[in-house]
Amino acid sequence: MSARIIDGKAFAAALRVRVGQAASHFTARIGRKPGLAVVLVGEDPASSVYVRSKGKATVAAGMESIEHRLPADTDQATLTALIDRLNADEAVDGILVQLPLPRHIDERAVLTRIDPDKDVDGFHPVNAGRLATGIDGLVPCTPLGCLMLLRDIHPHLAGLEAVVIGRSNIVGKPMAALLLQESCTVTTVHSRTRDVMAHVRMADIVVAAVGIPGFVRRDWIKPGATVIDVGINRTETGLVGDVDPAVAEVAGAITPVPGGVGPMTIAVLMRNTLVAACRRAGLPAPDAL
Repeated sequence: MSARIIDGKAFAAALRVRVGQAASHFTARIGRKPGLAVVLVGEDPASSVYVRSKGKATVAAGMESIEHRLPADTDQATLTALIDRLNADEAVDGILVQLPLPRHIDERAVLTRIDPDKDVDGFHPVNAGRLATGIDGLVPCTPLGCLMLLRDIHPHLAGLEAVVIGRSNIVGKPMAALLLQESCTVTTVHSRTRDVMAHVRMADIVVAAVGIPGFVRRDWIKPGATVIDVGINRTETGLVGDVDPAVAEVAGAITPVPGGVGPMTIAVLMRNTLVAACRRAGLPAPDAL
């Protein structure tokens, strides 16, 4: 048995096409393009690459890319003043502050300063609360991308046993909440779980997001389970996931690293920006998204 390889790259490309089509309809109706403002503080090389790729994707989707690059010694007051201006700017539908921020800046204070209705990263406590209580909000991009891939494999998720490995605010917690909304039976395991393997062995769906190369082993996986590998770990041999490649020998479907979850994150960011723009304009979000 060999697992079906879930092609996140192809799925993301199709999503970006749909976003582009919907953005074109938005522009024709409203008279302006949806706008995404990205704020980068400092010159972290990886962050600079991410910001460039997000800018290119925004333009390719027919939306307005607005970049603010600030020096590393920017103080908290200057950054929050910029966010306040972006919150008030009617041409800006989404605001993303690239993480990590320099150590002298309070990350939580910055993220909570963003208008929740423009918080396309979905990190604001208001959006976390909306997700937890089933109210429409903006959902973190990576877990929402994972859910889209899972729905493609399992049109009916209700009743399936799902295990989420990791409890971060960015992936683990929102992933568990999304799966619960789909009526899965959800278990979250983490660094204090007594027997991670025992829980994972019961799962129809495994989402691994711990940042440890090869953490999930072949003998942990129930035959035929769907495995979503969120991990992107840089090693001497290149990029590897949180799941041992041998898992593909027993899983029913699995995301590769790279080419699985990674491409979905920026595609969903484009989707979130368009959804935010539609909601702010009093329009329904397109069904295709």
